[in-house]
Parts: sequence; C-alpha cells; structure tokens
Amino acid sequence: MASSENPIQPCRSLEQVRSHIDRIDRQLVGLLAERGAYVKQAAAFKTTTANVRAPQRVEQVVARAVALAQELGADPKVTGQVYRAMIAAFIESELAEHAALNAAPGQD
Repeated sequence: MASSENPIQPCRSLEQVRSHIDRIDRQLVGLLAERGAYVKQAAAFKTTTANVRAPQRVEQVVARAVALAQELGADPKVTGQVYRAMIAAFIESELAEHAALNAAPGQD
C-alpha cells in the first residue's frame, strides 16, 4: 500500500513497474545509509557485545515493524523477514565498530 503522498500508480508496462521499483530502491538504500550511520553511533554507547546483540531490542523492533506493516497494508511476514535480515547485518557491522572502538591503543 502506498502512502497518501505516494499513491500507487497504475502501470501499463513492465518497464514502468521497474522504473517505480528502481525509484523506491534508491529511497530504501538512502534510508539504509542513514540507519547505518546511527547504528555506527550506537556502538559507542554500548559497553559489551551483548549490548550490541540486544535480542530483546531486536524483537521489539521487529514487532513494531510488523505492526506497522499491518497498519500500512504491507505483508507482515515479508516485513518481519526483511527486518530480521537487516538487523542481523547491522548487528555484524555494529559489532565490528564496537570492537574497533574498544581495541587497546597500538593494536592495529
């Protein structure tokens, strides 16, 4: 389902469909970059790798995304799967950032 600002446009060709998907993908990647920058900052506030993994927080974020998917007419199952994959990738990135921040000086 599209938001009121971006209603779904009827397409008359596969090329039109792909053009809309490409536009959306560009927006999604921009949002992923923004999210990643905040994830990187979050690493500085966490004292342990357990704080980085934060399984309760993961479940909270996924549950909120699934509820939002239901509200907006997106597929809740797909949304949950996408969020789990995205969060897993960001956790790996954050773990690397956390390790770099907590490395003893001179251990490059």
